[in-house]
Amino acid sequence: MKKTVVLFIAVMMVFSLFGCGGKQNNGQSGQEGGESQYADALEVMNEVLKVYGEDELFAMYGGDLENAVMDAPGKFDISKTEELENAYGLPEDISSDIEDAASMMHMMNANTFSGIAYRLKEGTDMDAFVDSIKSCVLAKQWVCGQPDTLVIINVDGRYVITAFGAAELVEDFKSNALSALSGAQVVTEAPIA
Repeated sequence: MKKTVVLFIAVMMVFSLFGCGGKQNNGQSGQEGGESQYADALEVMNEVLKVYGEDELFAMYGGDLENAVMDAPGKFDISKTEELENAYGLPEDISSDIEDAASMMHMMNANTFSGIAYRLKEGTDMDAFVDSIKSCVLAKQWVCGQPDTLVIINVDGRYVITAFGAAELVEDFKSNALSALSGAQVVTEAPIA
C-alpha cells in the first residue's frame, strides 16, 4: 500500500511538472512569433478599455472613418493605408506587415489621444516596424495642436500598440495596457517636439 501511494504521488508530480512546462511554453509562443492569446486587435484594445477607471474615460470613437464605432474601440479596415498613415502614423511601405488593426481616438481632437493596435504578420521584424512608426509620428506636421507624447507597446510579440496625445491620457493608456495585457512591455516612449 505504501509503495502504491508513493508511486501515485511520484506520477502526479511528474504530470504537474509537465503541466507547468506546457504553460511556460504557451506564454512564450507569442514572443517567438507564435500564436497570441488574443484573437484580434479589437480584443486587445477592448481589454485595455476594460481597466479604465470612470475618471480616466473620455469621449471616443473607434475604427476607420467609414465604419466608426462610438464610445468604444473599433476594427480598422487595414486596406485604408492612407488613413492609417495620416491618422496613426503607419507608413504605407510597412502596411503590408499587418494583418489586423483596431483603434480608439479622442472625439474632440485626434492629437488629444490616438491609439491603435496592430496584429503583425508572422515573420515581421518588430524592431524595424516600431522604428518606422516612431520616425513617421515624430516627423509629422501637426495641424490642430501637437501631441505631447508617443508610446509604443509590444504585446506578446504579435501585437504592437501605438498611442500619442496629451501626456496624461497617454500615461493612463500605457498604465492600463500594461496591467490589462499579458506580455505587454513598452518598447518606445518619446516626447513629440
